[in-house]
Amino acid sequence: MSIRRPDTLGGKAAVVGIGATEFSKNSGRSELKLAVEAVGAALDDADLTPADVDGLVTFTMDTSPEITVAQAAGIGELSFFSRIHYGGGAACATVQQAALAVASGVADVVVCYRAFNERSGRRFGSGVQRREPTAEGAALGWNLPSGLLTPASWVAMAAQRYLHTYGLEPEVFGQVAVVDRRHAARNPAAYFHGQPITLADHAASRWIVEPLRLLDCCQETDGGQALVVTSVERARDLPRPPVVVVAAAQGAGRSQEQMTSFYRDGLTGLPETAVVARQLWRSSGLVPADIDVGILYDHFTPFVLMQLEEFGFCGPGEGGAFVAADALPLNTHGGQLGEAYLHGMNGIAEAVRQIRGTSVNQVAGAARSLVTAGTGVPTSGLILGADG
Repeated sequence: MSIRRPDTLGGKAAVVGIGATEFSKNSGRSELKLAVEAVGAALDDADLTPADVDGLVTFTMDTSPEITVAQAAGIGELSFFSRIHYGGGAACATVQQAALAVASGVADVVVCYRAFNERSGRRFGSGVQRREPTAEGAALGWNLPSGLLTPASWVAMAAQRYLHTYGLEPEVFGQVAVVDRRHAARNPAAYFHGQPITLADHAASRWIVEPLRLLDCCQETDGGQALVVTSVERARDLPRPPVVVVAAAQGAGRSQEQMTSFYRDGLTGLPETAVVARQLWRSSGLVPADIDVGILYDHFTPFVLMQLEEFGFCGPGEGGAFVAADALPLNTHGGQLGEAYLHGMNGIAEAVRQIRGTSVNQVAGAARSLVTAGTGVPTSGLILGADG
């Protein structure tokens, strides 16, 4: 089983184009329009045309199906189309799917996209309001009557246990918020451009669900983001430097639910992230010290600390101190707390910019970026790197 041995996907595909709409709280247009704009921008960035595309990948949550996007974007025949489940956990897996298609010869040019009106339309932060009966939805039935109605409340359960276990205070989560907003303040594309915060600001922000404050919770955003993936060989003939998929992985842990895995032996870690971490390190041959930039999924700050610990950047309970020490450049676009909440797809774009050397918060000599997807759910991850 691949979960116990290295895979051979790394080095066979590259991201060659990135494109996005503006990030706003009211886009004023349909989610399909946002998707088509992002796809067009990514193709322009890659110096490719809709006629070059023969594959599309998105999220199961997306309201703009691959075939509809192909039609609206002027894309012709498709040989590959795919969707990934589990919300933000799908982000890096869209690139993995694209890389698998390219590496196997099923498709030559695959575009991954995500577009939604998550502020002006459906707001994930409002929690479960209407839901069709499903097997996985039954797990929520154990928790909703107790008042655990929103993603913030689900994460707060684990966050409270984390603080208790390691003898920490909620202020430790503020380290992530401060770093993200510091980077967002220098990023013109970020919603919170020019608006850094301090630890005092974090501590003064209102409670959402203890121990989570307002500044521990990501934004709600309207917008779209797309990425273009092709073979490394073809990428070398395009204008932009290839950003190679060094490794890609998906992961689900034992006793996994969507965001309510409360019946595990412990709540202070992220077992699904550990599965992804083991596979990325095993397949790439890299270790944490080899990573130049970390783009870690930050829908809620506590899970950033747990991700750092699961990937081995620091020990259990040490994530806050690690972030405070600036030991790893983190979420240099501002993250979902500072730039935009695009289910992690904008984070992949930032990892690409870092390898290209074009980030507004560029890390000198960045050659390898770690990117993670949504946590608390079955998830995914990438290591992206420079060619050669």
